[in-house]
Amino acid sequence: MSDLQVCDAARTAALLPFPALMQEIARAAEDMTAGLLSAPPRQAVPFPNGAVMLSMPATAADVGIHKLVNVAPGNRAHGLPTVNGMVSVYDGDTGRLRLLLDGPTVTTRRTAAVSMLAVSRLQPGGLRHVAVFGTGTQATGHVDAVLELYPDARVDVIGHAPGRAEAFARRFDAGRVRPADRVDPAAGLVITATTSAVPVYDQPARAGRLVIGVGAYREDLAEIGARTLADSHLYVDDPEGARHEAGDYL
Repeated sequence: MSDLQVCDAARTAALLPFPALMQEIARAAEDMTAGLLSAPPRQAVPFPNGAVMLSMPATAADVGIHKLVNVAPGNRAHGLPTVNGMVSVYDGDTGRLRLLLDGPTVTTRRTAAVSMLAVSRLQPGGLRHVAVFGTGTQATGHVDAVLELYPDARVDVIGHAPGRAEAFARRFDAGRVRPADRVDPAAGLVITATTSAVPVYDQPARAGRLVIGVGAYREDLAEIGARTLADSHLYVDDPEGARHEAGDYL
């Protein structure tokens, strides 16, 4: 397979700039609604030590793709990535393997791009003040996206352990990313990027604030509390998948 391209994390990220990725995700959603894509609900298989293996195939007229990743929350205690795996891309005419992408990078950038696409539709006036719960990979991806797409936005980071938010914030522009212990009333966007089993955000719904839940991918997880959900307008990126994966709603 001399024409097979294997991309590490850096090369994968370079192939997926946020503005273009958001456009392609919007187009893929339209194609999915029109029946032009085949993407069955992802299969979740139990993995040792409380982890899960996730299989996500999809095909279009000109391409086939398969994301296979393992999500191992226990890895955080060992300083290892929570998500590991790869995305394989196949030629639509021959079925030949053409491209291998870094799975965690695709996951991180795709998820952040979906969130930013939601922001563009639901907060069309832009962002000035953002609060992010979490200090892991998904939090990093979302902060990267906010900083790139909204140059005037400030980000407050809230961690679950002492010193975690401070260490996280130091990796970014000190003037724009700061540690915090609560959500500032001025925040127009709240992003929960944890795998918490109990809500980390449960403030009453308020006009002008968008809350995006990222990490509750199982029915036994919930980052956003009932008080927030009760009076909010509710949206999901994939209604079919949400029926068994949107932990906050379930």
